[in-house]
Amino acid sequence: MDLDVSADGILTQLQEVERQRSLRECQPLLAARVEALKRYQQQRFSKTYADLLANARYAQATRFFLQELYGPGDFSRRDAQFARVVPALVRIFPSEVVSTVAKLAHLHALSEKLDTRMAQLLGSELLNPLHYAQAWQACGEAEGRMRQIELTLDVGASLEHLTRKPLLRQALRMMRGPATAAGLPELQNFLETGFDTFKAMKGAQEFLQTIQQRETQLAQALFAPEALARLASTPCPAGDEPLGQLP
Repeated sequence: MDLDVSADGILTQLQEVERQRSLRECQPLLAARVEALKRYQQQRFSKTYADLLANARYAQATRFFLQELYGPGDFSRRDAQFARVVPALVRIFPSEVVSTVAKLAHLHALSEKLDTRMAQLLGSELLNPLHYAQAWQACGEAEGRMRQIELTLDVGASLEHLTRKPLLRQALRMMRGPATAAGLPELQNFLETGFDTFKAMKGAQEFLQTIQQRETQLAQALFAPEALARLASTPCPAGDEPLGQLP
């Protein structure tokens, strides 16, 4: 599936993110459940990739994914910057960088939609593996889940590709002034941090393959008909380790 990397295409995704935020603002209970869901998913990611977090080579990149792509952090400021100056963004940054930003915007919009839908199906802000799996299956969206994984990997692969451009790091540094003047300091920080993180890893193939394998395996396990029965047979109170009974 080709992404629309034009200014209009990026803006459309940011508008979807804002639509999801507005929907939650009108429903405090929904907003609280989305926040709880995001925290739970971040805990799950930390558990799934505990070995990478403990690995000197991959720890920094894993934390980057954890904080920038999976975390419950408030990205509204960064998104607001995007939305205000998308045409300037497309003009100022190199095409490879714009493509990376477009992938990030599509991933962000898709993730927010899926999180809203999941939260609407949760019965409580207190999650355990069974609650999570029940909402996951009720939500469905198997195709959307795989697309989410694909976009996550695409963002990572794009950042890794940028590190192969010898002059790009210098170009990014030189863009600090124009980016700040254009109202893009948060985006500039994301790009510089992502570049440095993937550069330091000295090759992201194994890292990205590990994420692909584990995320795909988890998605398939959660959609499996027997998942709920397995989790129900070993109940645990809310707050226990996320998805401890699934691979």
